Amino acid sequence: MNRLQTTINGVIFQNPIIAASGTFGFGREYNELYPVNILGGISSKGLTINSREGNAGIRVWETASGMMNSVGLQNPGVEKFISDELPWMKKHCNVILANLGGATIEEYLEGIILLNNTAVDFIELNISCPNVKKGGMALGIKNEVAYEAVKQCKSICQKPLMVKLSPNAENIIEMAQACEKAGADSLSLVNTFKGLAIDIKKRKPVFDNLYAGVSGAAIKPIALRMVHEVCNNVTIPVVGMGGIYTVEDIVEFIMAGASAVQIGTVNFSHPLAGKELVDGLGAYFQKEGIASIEEIKGICKNPV
Repeated sequence: MNRLQTTINGVIFQNPIIAASGTFGFGREYNELYPVNILGGISSKGLTINSREGNAGIRVWETASGMMNSVGLQNPGVEKFISDELPWMKKHCNVILANLGGATIEEYLEGIILLNNTAVDFIELNISCPNVKKGGMALGIKNEVAYEAVKQCKSICQKPLMVKLSPNAENIIEMAQACEKAGADSLSLVNTFKGLAIDIKKRKPVFDNLYAGVSGAAIKPIALRMVHEVCNNVTIPVVGMGGIYTVEDIVEFIMAGASAVQIGTVNFSHPLAGKELVDGLGAYFQKEGIASIEEIKGICKNPV
């Protein structure tokens, strides 16, 4: 029996460790370091209907126990992903999550139509993207806006729809409930926090876009709290992420109620992390006599 196996929306993962979107490309580079098929799954680089060159200026900045990024969703576009990247991923990856972003709901819908007839296992809807029709406000900030976006996407989506939540939402619990009500099959959280870095020598902000996404070990306690809150208030599966670096971190997220986790920033600082965490989690389960993910999932979900 595989102690690490977990199931989300009927899809079986050989283990609960998924490479997070934007930190693993499409898996090719990391596959030169270790076989990426040992991971439970890979979430693709964030995709948009049209290709994007990304943001100008500095894109990555180191912070205490983490990093900031302002990459700007550089990607080849959905059609190029399908023709050039997906065949490789299908051959080398287990479960494939296509992370989809957009500037309007219409762009999301167009992307879903293209992805419906492909080999991807999930569509992970990134609702943290700035929405041009809402004055640049992300779809994932206000509950009613997210509800409408998810509802429209779910109405045409032929894959399990996993909605990736922003920690910058007005209320993370209400946001999660709105997405579930709109038809989301599962949720992933948290995306990066909005932060600011200033170069005191140049006397100006580091990033051309001013604010950037904060990730890394420093955010883990906050991310873990949000995952715990969401798991206590929805009935659909949750994938947790945010500052996961160790086997113990993974176990914490599972005990908080997550069915699986995504690892992100750690891939930059420690490129072999995926392999070492898969091996380490298996060894931990064996040492502790844990027979399955279900045995510990959510045991801290509703504290006495």
